[in-house]
Amino acid sequence: MTSHPDGDSAQRPEPEPEPEPGTIVCALCGTTAQGSPPTWTYSVENGTGRHYCDRCARENLRAIEGRLDSEWW
Repeated sequence: MTSHPDGDSAQRPEPEPEPEPGTIVCALCGTTAQGSPPTWTYSVENGTGRHYCDRCARENLRAIEGRLDSEWW
């Protein structure tokens, strides 16, 4: 249980542990992998790099393509 400075108490979930070095995490589903699997997709969105596992990449391919700059078309 977490106590707030104003004396109010609330149940809070435990924070997720940090992934080990060399581990990448899917930005959508949270699946982890060591290294950089060749079937995963890497995308830069608003200046932030994000990895997507093969399942999430397949399911969201149209949305990923829609964010490409027109220079890619």
